Amino acid sequence: MKKLINYLFQGILYIAPLTITGYIIYTFFMFLDGISQKLLAKFFDFEIPGLGILSLLVFLILVGFIGRYIIADPLKQFFKKVIERIPLINFVYSAFNDLFSAFVGKEKKFNQPVLVKVNLVSNLEKLGFITEENLTVLGEKDKVAVYFPHSYNFSGELFIVPKEHIKPITVNSSELMKFIVSAGLTGWKND
Repeated sequence: MKKLINYLFQGILYIAPLTITGYIIYTFFMFLDGISQKLLAKFFDFEIPGLGILSLLVFLILVGFIGRYIIADPLKQFFKKVIERIPLINFVYSAFNDLFSAFVGKEKKFNQPVLVKVNLVSNLEKLGFITEENLTVLGEKDKVAVYFPHSYNFSGELFIVPKEHIKPITVNSSELMKFIVSAGLTGWKND
């Protein structure tokens, strides 16, 4: 009986945010639809069905815009300035921030999957991602930087590899990352 009550409360916790959000959106829709229809009837003497949906969409876009540029971005900038002033935290934060933006940010760095020959004698190959092709700063013209993620871990190694040992492969980068991190257990999704 106790488990059933726990399941009941868990169900309420899962459903409540969606239900409350749906109720609020429905209430705003009815409110905006009522106001817009009354204003149209008063000034233009006709009604447009569905005007409440358009009003609701404009309202939600406005709330999203205000939330992003007036609330979220200033808070993000404030916390970024605070973190930049603390040396050790700044180092850790910037490293993780760069790593996560390489996976999902605007500057996705892991978008060139490759197969690299790491042992010429046994033809052993390793899956990785080219992260930098221009290594002239290191004095290397015919080499690229390749990141090799570790399996079952959020770590990896960066190798400087001769271009002739690299073979580009045409697979989805995120699927390849899942394949590597799971040690090949996830398999491949057939599209």
